[in-house]
Amino acid sequence: MGKKKKVSVDGSFGARYGSNVRKKYRLVVEKMKGDIKCPRCESKGHLNRISTGIWHCRKCNAKFTGGAYYIETPRGAESFRIAKRKQRELEVTE
Repeated sequence: MGKKKKVSVDGSFGARYGSNVRKKYRLVVEKMKGDIKCPRCESKGHLNRISTGIWHCRKCNAKFTGGAYYIETPRGAESFRIAKRKQRELEVTE
């Protein structure tokens, strides 16, 4: 019996749907299913997506919102940085 070829997550599509669609699908799924750190307990590999934008950590039992395919969106990270900066400015002035 011959050796089997290892394929990525988009290997189930075969030659269908075009290469760009398969590449985009692979990037999204690998990012979503990879080892993501929980923002609360900092553990890896315990997060799973309940539905679109809702994430759950099985270790610390935390539920939080995020992006559809990843726990943090670029816009959310930007607003978090702005809020943190404003908080520091308020502490300095008081």
